Amino acid sequence: MTTNLIHMPLIPLRGLIIFPGMVIHLDVGREKSIQSLEKAMMLDQHIFLAAQKDSALDDPSPEDIHPQGAVAKVNQMLKLPNGTVRVLIEGIYRAKLNHFIEQENHFLVEIEALEDIHNNVSEEVALMRALLEQFEHYTKISKKVTKETLASVSDMEEPSQLADIVASHITLKMSDKQKVLETLDVKARLQLLLDIISNEKEVLELERKIGQRVKKSMEDTQKEYYLREQMKAIQKELGDKDGKTGEIADLRKKMAEKELPERVVEVVDKELSRYERVPQSSAESSVIRNYIDWILALPWIEQTTDNLDLAHAEQILNEDHYGLDKVKERVLEYLAVKQLTNSLKGPILCLVGPPGVGKTSLARSVAKAVDRHFVRASLGGVRDEAEIRGHRRTYIGAMPGRIIQGMRKAETINPVFLLDEIDKMSNDFRGDPSSAMLEVLDPEQNHNYSDHYLEETYDLSKVMFIATANNLATIPRPLLDRMEVITIPGYTEIEKLFIAKQHLLPKQLEENGLKKSQLQIRDQALLKLIRLYTREAGVRGLERQLSSLCRKSAKVIVSGAKKRVVVKEKQLEELLGKPLFRYGMMELNDQIGAATGLAYTAAGGDILSIEVSLAKGKGKLTLTGKLGDVMKESAQAALSYIRSRADTLKIDPDFLEKNDIHIHVPEGATPKDGPSAGITMATALISALTGRPVRKEVGMTGEITLRGRVLPIGGLKEKSLSAHRAGITTIIIPADNQKDLEDIPDSVKEAISFVPVDHLDTVLKYALLEEKHESQ
Repeated sequence: MTTNLIHMPLIPLRGLIIFPGMVIHLDVGREKSIQSLEKAMMLDQHIFLAAQKDSALDDPSPEDIHPQGAVAKVNQMLKLPNGTVRVLIEGIYRAKLNHFIEQENHFLVEIEALEDIHNNVSEEVALMRALLEQFEHYTKISKKVTKETLASVSDMEEPSQLADIVASHITLKMSDKQKVLETLDVKARLQLLLDIISNEKEVLELERKIGQRVKKSMEDTQKEYYLREQMKAIQKELGDKDGKTGEIADLRKKMAEKELPERVVEVVDKELSRYERVPQSSAESSVIRNYIDWILALPWIEQTTDNLDLAHAEQILNEDHYGLDKVKERVLEYLAVKQLTNSLKGPILCLVGPPGVGKTSLARSVAKAVDRHFVRASLGGVRDEAEIRGHRRTYIGAMPGRIIQGMRKAETINPVFLLDEIDKMSNDFRGDPSSAMLEVLDPEQNHNYSDHYLEETYDLSKVMFIATANNLATIPRPLLDRMEVITIPGYTEIEKLFIAKQHLLPKQLEENGLKKSQLQIRDQALLKLIRLYTREAGVRGLERQLSSLCRKSAKVIVSGAKKRVVVKEKQLEELLGKPLFRYGMMELNDQIGAATGLAYTAAGGDILSIEVSLAKGKGKLTLTGKLGDVMKESAQAALSYIRSRADTLKIDPDFLEKNDIHIHVPEGATPKDGPSAGITMATALISALTGRPVRKEVGMTGEITLRGRVLPIGGLKEKSLSAHRAGITTIIIPADNQKDLEDIPDSVKEAISFVPVDHLDTVLKYALLEEKHESQ
């Protein structure tokens, strides 16, 4: 071995370290490495082998290669069909890489040969014997080293050679192998290997113990299973009064006592036989047991007898709710027809209206009126189809859908079933629950309703379904088609006053521990409370305000300040603070360019003032007041009509070229939209252009076409009530809405004149004064 500097090709190794004396086959596949190998074969068949620091690199740089490696001789070389080269190499001596000479096409490096260092020969011999002994013990535990290898290692007499061969045969981390390769002191190298083998032996011993424990645990489990099976067999022979046999007997007894259809009896019998065969510890056992429990808990034949006394039903409905005549009438019709036929499918009603009008409580009253059990399922936020139809039994934690769960709670097959908030179901990737509801709510299909969990058809035809919704627009059309829609638009002020006196106030007095004699609220105070402290279609907010009055009165009475509280109109601000709302009132004077329209809101009705301003300009039309698309289009239609009739209306035909028009609807923060402001905008525009004032006592509602026809609108009852409250005495309505006058309370019809019109010319006749003013 020479200590001179030598130029030699280099092959970087991945996941492998070559020691001197080591003979191994090596596959070379990288282009640079193959070029280095061919260069070595052209010279003296010697090549320098050094390990990469990161074996994942395909094209390592000089910094990625360990500087210390081994020089090896290529004894054989064979090119394989896949392009790689297989070589047989033999490690010769350690060497150190000084610097790279060539690295473009192949690696050519300058290396320096390294020699072993011998400090104490006798200590080396002692360490060599200890290493041999430890290696022999290692081979017995590891069983990865052959007896032939052990024999050849035992015959070695050179300590350095022994250390290198042992290092090549034991399982080591790459960092440890590199450390052994870099250790030139033979004594230190032997000591390092002794420490490594000692640690490896401890790890192998621990692995062996863990393996034995696992094997013992498996044997114990098999033994336990065998003993359990024996115990079951013994219990079966003895009768097993307290075990599974007794449980199955109880289930069979329960099945015999319960009235079940023949097909259901067959299913339960079959499942019980399966339950008997399945081991108690099996997961399937609990699945079968839950299924049997559900089948036996459901009502299949049990039903209550309807109270068909119409007078009794009407009395109950009237006691619990004021108004709502359409719903009450529909329930009484159902009872009357059932009394005649005795075989009527349950109706499917959908009560639609704003929050707080009593939809849910009305369903309870219906159940009470017909003497049926009541059950409620809230559908708000349901997104998963399985919530309605149930899960397949194969899923973990499977359950029936909400319909079957509700029937179990009802305990009869003919309850009143409330489907609350049916408009708030949504859909996502888990399915569309509203589609699953189609079968539930179809009278032609629901006698054979199929739930995924039950797998048996269930009869829902005798159930009286009542659905509630706030908004019909969000209910899919096929689902809506299966229900009979009854609209509950809200309560009038007069109805709210009656409900407060007859229902809400007595309830709040009782809840707050007061007697009727301790708190009295005058009618005018109640009316002010309804008008200025609540703005809603229902009565929830009104009930909250009454509750607040009761609490404040209770405080006064308990403190001893008064024994009796009487709330008058003037005292409301003192008790409840400043009014929360302001209702629109009619104009005090006849105005030019300002007309009063009627609006229908979620909280009932209100009046809407529409103002028009003209300024010199070039025909720019400005619309303000947070108007929706429908109202903007109404303004455009009104303007087009006026331009087409300018001569008849005695308006300058070029008015649009000379003026900018600004239409404004006050309360700009409130969104406004709907097809009912057309004639109001047209009247305000014509008033501004002709200088004729609009009558202050006239309110109007209706949509306009380009030919001046007046189209019908909705919410006439609510609009009329708001006009009455604002002091308006004449309301112009579309002629097609005359049929809706039946719904308006007599007290309102006595105070207001309703003028049906079918053309804008008639509107102008009633709405505009003849005289002109110079200024607006």
